[in-house]
Amino acid sequence: MDKAQREALAARALALSQANATEVSVASEDAALTRFTHNAIHQNVAYAQTSLRVRAVLGTRVGVASSNDLSAAGLERTVARAFAIAKLVPPDPSLPPLTDAPRADAPPGAFVGATAGVSPATRAELAAQVFDRMRASELWAAGYVATASAGFTLANSAGTVQSFDNTNAGINVKANGSDASGFAERYSCDVAALDARGRAAVAAEKASRSAHPIAVEPGRWTVILEPPAFGELLEYLAEHFSAQAFHEGSSFLSDGLGRPYVGENVTVWDDYAHPLNVGMPFDFEGTPTVRLPLIDRGVGVGIVTDARWAAALERANTGHALPAPNAEGPQARHLVLEPGTASLDELIADTERGLLVSRFWYVRAVDRRATIVTGMTRDGTFLIERGKIVAGVRNLRFNQSILESLRTAEFSRDCARTGGYSYSSVVPAARIRNFTFTSVTEF
Repeated sequence: MDKAQREALAARALALSQANATEVSVASEDAALTRFTHNAIHQNVAYAQTSLRVRAVLGTRVGVASSNDLSAAGLERTVARAFAIAKLVPPDPSLPPLTDAPRADAPPGAFVGATAGVSPATRAELAAQVFDRMRASELWAAGYVATASAGFTLANSAGTVQSFDNTNAGINVKANGSDASGFAERYSCDVAALDARGRAAVAAEKASRSAHPIAVEPGRWTVILEPPAFGELLEYLAEHFSAQAFHEGSSFLSDGLGRPYVGENVTVWDDYAHPLNVGMPFDFEGTPTVRLPLIDRGVGVGIVTDARWAAALERANTGHALPAPNAEGPQARHLVLEPGTASLDELIADTERGLLVSRFWYVRAVDRRATIVTGMTRDGTFLIERGKIVAGVRNLRFNQSILESLRTAEFSRDCARTGGYSYSSVVPAARIRNFTFTSVTEF
């Protein structure tokens, strides 16, 4: 559905509601994924779906219902079901009123027509470019090429109407040899920016250079984390910037805003309009999202709010609500860490002895409040001696406080968008001293 169709559907649903107040959201997505392994495509999946979600308010009671049956009868059933549920649920004395907000403008570059119109043949051609490089290097690749277009509309009985359309594309390449592997990725709103040949070359070079890996002793190391590795660590801080976590005491910021937590060179934003990671300019309550600093030159300065937590803490609503009701509270959705001044090559050249890490896997929280996480290196870990990469090394398990890492970190001047199934952020490479590895694997 396009914007006009989604808004017309939302208006019809609002007109059907008998509730005191009603919120309707319409989400549409057309997404496809081409997977490959051993230099051959083995799976192509695609789906297109539009769903409608109704939140009906009766006094301080709320009922929620959703459906992908968009027929006239289906619409009536969904609206009626939300109303019926609202009659049954317990009252919520702190329920905030629905948002009355002006339209929020989408940042430039969010929607690229060429990405929305990508065919399976185009994704197959990008995969073929990867295979060509792997065969030339006597390696085999696994990974995927993904494309998607999506639209979201929210309208409520208070008069708010918000719509956003966007596209996304991604390529993930793991190059595999007999005893080593290498990784590369790229994400963009524009499929033309994926550069399959370039990503394949990076992954292949890492796999070739890390062949016959050696074991190094665990302990405290200087590490240089490339964006896929560093971005995953940073994402574990996202929940700490929630007003709910701040109030309940599970955030490191619960010790107080306005005090230093990390190095003076660390500035973190939540920025939906960053050109590398363009996002929705409003939240799931329809409130325009504010671009705001969360850490400013090492000092914790910001938390994100929604309608409920803005009222509870007597703060401004920053427009970071998840679909209500939810147990998680408001969330920062587009973390950006400001870059430094050195290139990645310069960080390596300036390292007497350390490890270069391409990415992590199986990262899990050990102590949320202390920001301690554990995980393993993967797909390209290298020994640095006297400023040069000298060998691939076997993977290692780490146990590390993220805040401690950011107290000594130095950053490259080039940033990249990185992400996973549930996050997307913009980060530079980072050099971190005294990063703790606890054991070495056999591969």
